[in-house]
Amino acid sequence: MKSMAKLRESVATRGGFTLVELFVVLGIIAILFALAAAGVQKAWAAADRTQCASNLRQIGIALHQHHDRDKAFPAGIKSRLTSQKFPAMSWLTQLLPFIEQEQLWKATINAYEHQRLPFYEAPHIAFNIPIPLFACASDPRLNEAQLTHRALRMALTSYVGVLGTDYMKTDGFLFLDSRVRLESIRDGTSNTLAVAERPPSPDNWYGWWYAGFGQAGTGSADMLLGVREGNFGGEFVMTCGKGPFHFAPGALQQQCDLFHFWSLHAGGANFLFADGTVRFLGYEADVILPALGTRESYDGFHFPD
Repeated sequence: MKSMAKLRESVATRGGFTLVELFVVLGIIAILFALAAAGVQKAWAAADRTQCASNLRQIGIALHQHHDRDKAFPAGIKSRLTSQKFPAMSWLTQLLPFIEQEQLWKATINAYEHQRLPFYEAPHIAFNIPIPLFACASDPRLNEAQLTHRALRMALTSYVGVLGTDYMKTDGFLFLDSRVRLESIRDGTSNTLAVAERPPSPDNWYGWWYAGFGQAGTGSADMLLGVREGNFGGEFVMTCGKGPFHFAPGALQQQCDLFHFWSLHAGGANFLFADGTVRFLGYEADVILPALGTRESYDGFHFPD
């Protein structure tokens, strides 16, 4: 009975937490919350990177299906010559029949029959329709069409075709009016870049998936990009320097980062090779990109099995 009385007395005098104890408990909770939040953020980032790689693999399958049908990969961008049936059309648009977008492809063909310039919403409905397969989940801008210069509202893409060294050359995989065949890739398809990550420019002027113009009409910096791209000096990039630009980290608010490959994933970017494989390359791989970015410059480098 005496021990029970002492226990009641102890509980009664205890009353509750002291202020110091309360702060300790709150501090522990805050630390646990921060650790949990960091873990969730890392998990989301890893999921975005994985999904991005999956998108590129599906694009790779579509590219090879196009090759099976036409005996060549699509043109990086169609020229605006009067003889051209689909002027300014991008390589991504040419893949629509192979990514379960047949209805949009039919609408595109019909639109070109009525209007050769593909930048009018009527009848070109596709230029402001986002395609999830063409978008990295790390960039929320790609969920809907974005307003850009000249009152245009365009759907964007995270992926650009590798045109080779720069806009003045045609030594890569996708370029102006290209028709690259498997047998013309002398370096081997496993050593040649086809597509890479590069977020659209901050002003949404570069990075359109449906159609475009790019530097000097080559599609460069828009839906195509060279591994040592130069700056032609367009209206919205006059302060960016002439280049050549290198594979390096970038930022969504930096306009000049449109001239080089980069991604919103930590440490590097996903690259699709001509054989359909996808590899994540760290920024230190910049030194080998001139060899990987062209069809006939293999210098003995090979990836380990």
